[in-house]
Amino acid sequence: MTGARTVAPGIRAAFDDRLAHADEAGATALALSLLHSGASAEEVLLRLIAPAQAAVGTRWVSTQWSVAQEHAATHVSERVVSAVAAAASASRPRKSAPGRRVLCACVEGERHTLPARIAAEVLRLRGHDPTFLGANVLVPRLVSHLHREGPDLVALSCVIPVFLPAAHRLVECSRRAGVPVLAGGAGFGPAGVWARTLGADLYVPDPAAAADMLAVRWPDTPRETAPLEHLADEEYSRIAGQRAELLRRLFARLREWYPPLDDPGAEHAEAVLEDLGRLPDFLAAANYVDDPRVLTDYLSFGAAFLRARGVPTAALGVALGALSGPLADLPRASGHLDAGRRWLAAAGHAVPPD
Repeated sequence: MTGARTVAPGIRAAFDDRLAHADEAGATALALSLLHSGASAEEVLLRLIAPAQAAVGTRWVSTQWSVAQEHAATHVSERVVSAVAAAASASRPRKSAPGRRVLCACVEGERHTLPARIAAEVLRLRGHDPTFLGANVLVPRLVSHLHREGPDLVALSCVIPVFLPAAHRLVECSRRAGVPVLAGGAGFGPAGVWARTLGADLYVPDPAAAADMLAVRWPDTPRETAPLEHLADEEYSRIAGQRAELLRRLFARLREWYPPLDDPGAEHAEAVLEDLGRLPDFLAAANYVDDPRVLTDYLSFGAAFLRARGVPTAALGVALGALSGPLADLPRASGHLDAGRRWLAAAGHAVPPD
């Protein structure tokens, strides 16, 4: 997006205020006024809505906003994207030939749709012909669209790494159908390292990068994807199969160690248990791509999450310890848990003994 202008801080602050009050009409009017004053639709999407939505997530993590406020603001952002897209479509001259067809989808389990929706609209603005399938796209649905629509590219969005195994299934079925895959989103790891592990043809960090890359490089028809040989040890399937028991042990240990979590009425107790309850899923995903950074990146987030809610960050070490016993006979999983403990110690967090 060369030469893009930065949205003035006053405009951003006004938009943030409208999101804070779930003011859909006001937020939409502000975004459309930017269009009418000469800003491009791409600038409004990428310089106003996208960073404002990122700030929404930050406010939730820091407890400035409740879950309800975060959901309401996200709904408003989605509606504003629709309004901006409609306005851009109405003013765009008709083309004699449609651009290349791109199927945009959030991987199975992924419900953060806004990044993918913005990416689809930016691709449309750049002359492509995107179809957005929405959140939580399962393999049968993707396969159906692949064979019915015959897209030139599948663009997959993954924000949270726990969905990497599901992303792999979508990558595989797309490439087997002869359709290359563009992966995007923080869930694919630093610089898209896990997108490459899973066999995606391209990775981009954001919607503008996707459009820029496709303007100069369109991926070739994919060849056969190499299997993930480390999965032959079946550690991933064993972790996934023990999930219910791992959660039972995890919650029991956390409630014993920190009694306020045993009080459903205690502030943040439910949210803390819900978030720490994702730890087995992050461990499973780390095992799937054989990279402990999936787990340590979660621990970094978890430390900020707990600190903001007044819960000792040593809870992360307690949680890792609760998983160690049942998984002691799994060498790779044990190695990832050890890497997590080392990361906590290096970051200055207490690591209680198992």
